[in-house]
Amino acid sequence: MNDFEWEQSPELNITPLVDVMLVLLAILMVIAPTVIYEEMIKLPQGSATKQIEQKAPVHITIDEKGKVVVNKENFDLQTFADNFYLYSQKLDKEATVLISADKSLEYGVVMSILGAVKQAGFTEVSLATSG
Repeated sequence: MNDFEWEQSPELNITPLVDVMLVLLAILMVIAPTVIYEEMIKLPQGSATKQIEQKAPVHITIDEKGKVVVNKENFDLQTFADNFYLYSQKLDKEATVLISADKSLEYGVVMSILGAVKQAGFTEVSLATSG
């Protein structure tokens, strides 16, 4: 009459629970990056009189023959350091300098140009690459 035995242990089938939790996790992972939390804050009033001005960059190009062009003005490679120092007096020292050199040039040539630019007082100097 009594089919129940105390020694039997019931087995729990947790497969549906795991399936539901994985679906909920997938939904949460898809939705979470799109949730935007925005808090309304009042920022202090800034100075509206000072405008950010864009400084024109200085372009220096050196071709494979050693011809140096700075902002469409030609310079001799041998006397570049002195002539560029005099030329740079009318330029803004906070402007970015972009140096483009031919890949066949020696390392020392490009470094001498870089040294002359640094001696002239420029602090933001970039070497241009093709990649």
